[in-house]
Amino acid sequence: MRVRALAVRLAEEEGADVYVSELAALLHDIADWKFHGGDLNAGPRVASEWLQSIGEPAETIEKVTDIIKEVSYKGAGVKTTPQSIEGKVVQDADRLDALGAIGIARTFAYGGRFERQMYDPEQPPVMHQTFEQYKNAKGTTLNHFYEKILLLRERLNTDAARALAEERHKYVEDFVERFLLEWEGKK
Repeated sequence: MRVRALAVRLAEEEGADVYVSELAALLHDIADWKFHGGDLNAGPRVASEWLQSIGEPAETIEKVTDIIKEVSYKGAGVKTTPQSIEGKVVQDADRLDALGAIGIARTFAYGGRFERQMYDPEQPPVMHQTFEQYKNAKGTTLNHFYEKILLLRERLNTDAARALAEERHKYVEDFVERFLLEWEGKK
C-alpha cells in the first residue's frame, strides 16, 4: 500500500492517469521475479489474468502489464525507463519505497530471507552491468545499498519523485556511514 500511496501522489502531481498508476502500483509485485524463479513474465501474466477476471478493459490491462514489465530495477548498468508517464510514476514510487527508513528495513529483511551476510569488508560491492549478473548476485546486504539503493535517486523519472527522494537518500547515506563506524568499533 505504500507504493500505491506514493504512485497516486506522484500521478496527481505529474498529471498521469491516476487509475492506471494506482492499479499498476498495486499489482507491480504480484508475482515478482525474485520470488518466482527469475520469471520476468510471471507478474504481467498473473496481473493480466486477474484484471481480465474482474472485467477491466483490454486497453487498461495492456497499460498496466506494460508498466509491470518495465518497473523493476535490473542492475547498475541496465537502463530501465518506462515509456509512459504512468510507468515512470510507478517506477518512481517503487524506488522511493526502497529509500529511507522503510528501504533500510526492506533491505535487511530481504537479506535475511535469502540468508545473505550482513557485511563482509573483504567483499566489495559489484556494479552489475547486466540483468543476469544482478539476478544471480549473492553479495552482502550492506553491499546492496551501494549496488542499488544509493543509485536510485539519480534514476528517478519525475520532478515530484526527485524532490521526495532527497531526504530519504540522505537518511540511507547517514545509516550506511553509521553502520560502518559501528562495525569498525569507532562508535
